[in-house]
Amino acid sequence: MGKSVNIRSCILPVLLSVGSSFLLCACNPQPETPTSQTTSQSENETLKLLYWQAPTILNPHLSTGFKDSEASRITLEPLASYDNKGQLILFLAAEIPSVENGGIAKDGKSVIWKLKQGIKWSDGTPFTAADVVFTHQFIANPKVGATSGNSYLNVEKVEALDDYTVKVIFKQPTPSWDIPFVGGAGMILPRHLYEKYNGENARQAPNNLIAVGTGPYKVVDFKPGDVVVFEANSYFREADKLGFKRIELKGGGDATSAARAVLETGDADYAYNLQVEVPVLKQLEAAGKGKLNSVFGGNSERILINLSDPNKATTEGERSSLQFPHPLFKDPKVREAFTLAVDRDTVAQQLYGITGKATPNVLVSPPEYNSPNTKYEFNLEKAAKLLDEAGWKDSNNNGIRDKDGVEMQILFQTSVNPLRQKTQEIIKQSLQQIGVGVELKSIDASIFFSSDPSNNDTVERFYADFQMFTSGNLNPDPSTYMSNFTCQSIPQKANNWSGNNYARYCNPEYDKLWKEATQELDAKKRQELFIKMNDLLVNNFVLIPLVHRADVAGISNRLQGFELTPWDFNTWKIKDWKKS
Repeated sequence: MGKSVNIRSCILPVLLSVGSSFLLCACNPQPETPTSQTTSQSENETLKLLYWQAPTILNPHLSTGFKDSEASRITLEPLASYDNKGQLILFLAAEIPSVENGGIAKDGKSVIWKLKQGIKWSDGTPFTAADVVFTHQFIANPKVGATSGNSYLNVEKVEALDDYTVKVIFKQPTPSWDIPFVGGAGMILPRHLYEKYNGENARQAPNNLIAVGTGPYKVVDFKPGDVVVFEANSYFREADKLGFKRIELKGGGDATSAARAVLETGDADYAYNLQVEVPVLKQLEAAGKGKLNSVFGGNSERILINLSDPNKATTEGERSSLQFPHPLFKDPKVREAFTLAVDRDTVAQQLYGITGKATPNVLVSPPEYNSPNTKYEFNLEKAAKLLDEAGWKDSNNNGIRDKDGVEMQILFQTSVNPLRQKTQEIIKQSLQQIGVGVELKSIDASIFFSSDPSNNDTVERFYADFQMFTSGNLNPDPSTYMSNFTCQSIPQKANNWSGNNYARYCNPEYDKLWKEATQELDAKKRQELFIKMNDLLVNNFVLIPLVHRADVAGISNRLQGFELTPWDFNTWKIKDWKKS
């Protein structure tokens, strides 16, 4: 752009389809700067980020969506995180715990973290071990309903040995000492600002919007679902090395427009989660203003099958309740038939290209956990035969199968995104060919992934039959991710819709395997346990894995220091970003 713009009041997103532009317009243009050198300097001091999925909250422990955590990660930090080589990188911790330095207990029941000294929150308050202890108390409090709770299930308590030493005590010996307070789910909250909001009032905390952190940039303005403005944190330990005075994170629009603004027009410096057909991305990249940056981690696009009935309600008005099994999907033959009717190869090859690979597995990374015992098949003839055997036939000749007066009609929902809507259409066509009626629904990502307990359109409520999105493990250790399929993780009215097991899958055999894996210290045996869990989910057709997705970002040719890791959010090392 030719001149700096006040993004808080003047950005106008133009939400257009493929072939359109994402325009940043000055509502009240300022006088031209005296020299081009001044303009260039101003542009270099401002970083422009585009998030077509707009953040709605800046407390990652209260959010379902990656978009919120991406924005939070600019301000908040964990003790440590994993880079793309699987090496721990220190943030608030002073050293990596080990058995040799006394950090990891030989019996596997505790870990001691030594913290960096002299760290301050962006409001100038000293950071101490008390903040780490409080963060666990906040996450572990059931009245808070923290979405990151599964990362701390094995933690008995956290105690401060002194102001700069924290001891995490586990309920039993564990190999997963590096999950709590590490990576995306490990961001530390300031005790002095949240201690009055450690309960049912957690979502009313003012700092859920104006986050105060120890990270490189601080929040100065936030309009949920629209714009977040950051400025350099003068209290940051490396404040003199930061590349920008200001960061403008603009939400809204669509993925294609965001890609165009970085790759083709150069109006922005970074675009998040470019879930766009690869031919379109390559065409935009050919303009020469930016490039694609991607990494394959643990994320996969999948379809969740609702195992509860979304159309029946309890006496308390709760839908998708465990009291009422799904009339179609309680039968494994029906689930298998629907799985056979999903053409993964077409979705992967035509829509994702080099950014996605068809997969039968739920657990796709690290590679040693990728099960060899599963497979996928697209076979409409076999699918139709299974539905016949299950007693679903078109008795009234309306083109839709039925049984006992129930029509085989499903509601298939996902977030608004052209690639996802095209995936829906491909799957709908196949299902219709075997006599299934399909209604498609798309929900704005700011609502779908909001984790708002009062909203009926979130992934937690799942008031549909199918829902599709991407999820995966954000740590090389998959135990937290695989806990999302345990009985205790089912979101329901009793836990204020705070669980991650949206499909309402509950299998004591699976829970037993998961518990064994969290305590097994032998790496080979743990690997076998996790593969067995994956196989239970896949071979019982509990969900339909589609594509092992790469995390794809668009970055300006001028942006330096950008580094992706599959084990944290894209903004994890934003302190190193600079413009040339």
